[in-house]
Amino acid sequence: MTETEVSQCQVLCRSCDLVVQKRALPSRVRALCPRCHTALYDTPYCSINGMLALCIAAILLFLPANTLSVIEIHFFGSIRNTTAMHAAIAVAQEGYWIVGLAVAISAVIAPLLLISSIFIQVCIAKLGLQNPFWRQIYTLLLKRQELLSQLTMLEIYVLSFLVSAFQLSDFSDVHMGMGTFCFTMLFIVMIFLQREYNLEHMWSLLDD
Repeated sequence: MTETEVSQCQVLCRSCDLVVQKRALPSRVRALCPRCHTALYDTPYCSINGMLALCIAAILLFLPANTLSVIEIHFFGSIRNTTAMHAAIAVAQEGYWIVGLAVAISAVIAPLLLISSIFIQVCIAKLGLQNPFWRQIYTLLLKRQELLSQLTMLEIYVLSFLVSAFQLSDFSDVHMGMGTFCFTMLFIVMIFLQREYNLEHMWSLLDD
């Protein structure tokens, strides 16, 4: 066993600096330091199959969430519908193109790339694709995972259209339909997907 392999099989306690040999753990179990009982590492709550199911659910919700109107405003006989991308374009046309670009990236582009990235990683790990091409793709996606996670900010957009609906309700009729439901469900699925995703565990699957 090489020095690198030995280091990957050991973990250093951040409280008492004790070197502990890593062992395989059953699901939902956390390893504790034998000296100070500090949590060292655990196994992902969600299995590969679970993350695959969440990815498929997110993909199915993404299209209606971004094509159906999130808010429908009835104001003096006129009806206006808006989606996440339409909102970004409207803001950019008003001259605030940086804000419009930020909305488009955080609410549409980055979530799509994040879902696609995790989906491809899970498929590679599940199918056991070990040839150099797929290993290179897998490694590249793992290196970009943190960036995509930071760019994805669906919660800000959800809060913004809820606040807008509350403010507009005083002088217009605001209706929320299937687009609102799909976008909210996409937001919830993304929360669970990012919560159950474990970057360290995905890196370990590369060695396996």
